Amino acid sequence: MGLDAKSYEAYRTNGFVAGIPVFSAQSVAEIRGEIEALEAQYPKPTDTKDLNQFFRVNGHLVIPLLADLARTPEILNAVETILGPNLLVWSVELFIKEAQTTKTVSWHQDITYWGMGETDDEVTAWVALSNVSVQAGCMRFIPGSHRNPIVSHHDTYDDNNLLSRGQEIAGINENDAVYGALRPGEMSLHHGRCFHASGPNMSHDRRIGLAIRYVTPEVRHEAPGNDYAMLVRGCDAMNGWINVAGPRGLFDADDLEFYDQVLAEQSATLAAGAATDVGLYSAT
Repeated sequence: MGLDAKSYEAYRTNGFVAGIPVFSAQSVAEIRGEIEALEAQYPKPTDTKDLNQFFRVNGHLVIPLLADLARTPEILNAVETILGPNLLVWSVELFIKEAQTTKTVSWHQDITYWGMGETDDEVTAWVALSNVSVQAGCMRFIPGSHRNPIVSHHDTYDDNNLLSRGQEIAGINENDAVYGALRPGEMSLHHGRCFHASGPNMSHDRRIGLAIRYVTPEVRHEAPGNDYAMLVRGCDAMNGWINVAGPRGLFDADDLEFYDQVLAEQSATLAAGAATDVGLYSAT
């Protein structure tokens, strides 16, 4: 029920694999409808945080839809092929590029600032909730780049960059890049050290992507400090993560208080070394 042999080998060799079917067209339309209903009804769920804060950082702690999507069996089956039977969700994020806009994501490795070291035990499932074509600014990958260690990133703080600090890897040869275009309901999987980026959305529709970061219990076996993750399959016998259950309801008051606690404990790691404020990871 997980990845077939060809897809698994592609992931091992290249550090990514794309075009894996997850949701039907009807399901995608329903999910997108729920996301856009949240945008219409809750532009600023609290006095201090707008909806984009929760869409981009730890949304699964306060938005039941995002927690439920992270438990999708078809996604878990594919991720289990790579990471094994014990799976936790560290983060769920929405990357939305409006039609005909210049927002981009620069060349980077995901785990650079996450405090997980150079682990192989993290996989990002990136699910297309719209048509994520080349024109719409799909992801590009550098095959085999996951074999590198974490490389140097330069923080640009570019307003057009969707990354928290506009971090980027210099010297990438674009001729080596492979596009990972996705139809609605398809996903890609990529390694935390795989170099990847995406361009502006020049299409006439929004480009909506759901990024779910899966980890194993082993990631925090010897890591200092505390971090939080939601157990979604198997067990966490290592007891390195603080396990979270998911939200009680939509923007529940207790969940919002817990969200602030998690962000406060994560912020020192996620914003480490930043020359200016990294707004999405601000503890206040």
